[in-house]
Amino acid sequence: MSRLSSARVFNKRVAWLWALVCCALWGSAFPCIKIGYRLFRVDGADTASQILFAGCRFTLAGILVLFAGSLLSRRWLIPKKAAARPIAVLALFQTALQYFLFYIGVAHTAGVNSSIITGSSACVTILIACFVFRCERFTLRKFWGCLLGFGGVLLLNIAGGRWSFALNGEGFLLLSTVASAVSTILLKRYSTAHDPVLLSGWQFFFGGAALALGGGLLGGRLTVSLAGVGVLLYLAFLSATAYTLWGLLLKHNDVSAISVYKCAIPLFGALLSAWWLGEAGNLLQWQTPLALILVVGGVLAIQTKPKRALSH
Repeated sequence: MSRLSSARVFNKRVAWLWALVCCALWGSAFPCIKIGYRLFRVDGADTASQILFAGCRFTLAGILVLFAGSLLSRRWLIPKKAAARPIAVLALFQTALQYFLFYIGVAHTAGVNSSIITGSSACVTILIACFVFRCERFTLRKFWGCLLGFGGVLLLNIAGGRWSFALNGEGFLLLSTVASAVSTILLKRYSTAHDPVLLSGWQFFFGGAALALGGGLLGGRLTVSLAGVGVLLYLAFLSATAYTLWGLLLKHNDVSAISVYKCAIPLFGALLSAWWLGEAGNLLQWQTPLALILVVGGVLAIQTKPKRALSH
């Protein structure tokens, strides 16, 4: 896809549609991972097998991206020397670190809760963009938006009048959103000089291979079945498709303008988890819908144009 045609296809007039497609795919990952654990007989306490499962998924995703990208561009997507560092950094933050934390966190958290916690990643992205990378201005509305978003995450973890927060569950999921936020900003920077499809494919491949190798060396095992392979292929497909589309969106739009749509991830994730995993009971607990409203409202508030800034 040429620079001109990709700019036209992914500009802000149609960005909302592609962004919602990405969010729907990412939202479906929460129940599918739990289904995959069941089909591959991965126990909630078996960290090595969880990492191995994640590694297989993202190695396959990398192969799918590189194959499709090479086919569409009619050339092999071979990285040049200048792309080696961006690929290595993205493989570390986007795949290896984020999904090491994510897969373990999902195994110890309900699918509905997982999707809502991860939905707060837009707030984390804004904070890191403003105060770490300093590529955006921190405004009063962004402050209130972040407060609402994190308030929703905290509210979600109230159980029976007590705080319910496990480091290897909700804690790991929150840390994975930090890794995701860092990778989002880095992808935006790297995409100005490098093909985002090439970056996506190779970072998935190397990051996934590192996870698979680590999981295997730690003793991880997967019980293979036809249904399990089908779920694994779908997870690889959604990662390859969503992350590549997201990279193209970031290339032609501002980080904030695209991040707003991540508020749809908890909507898709919560509904699909309730449907596919039978977790409708979680949606009926008073704090879950309220937490969902706070997270979505916080992200929407972040994207409203402010009249004045608090800091740079």
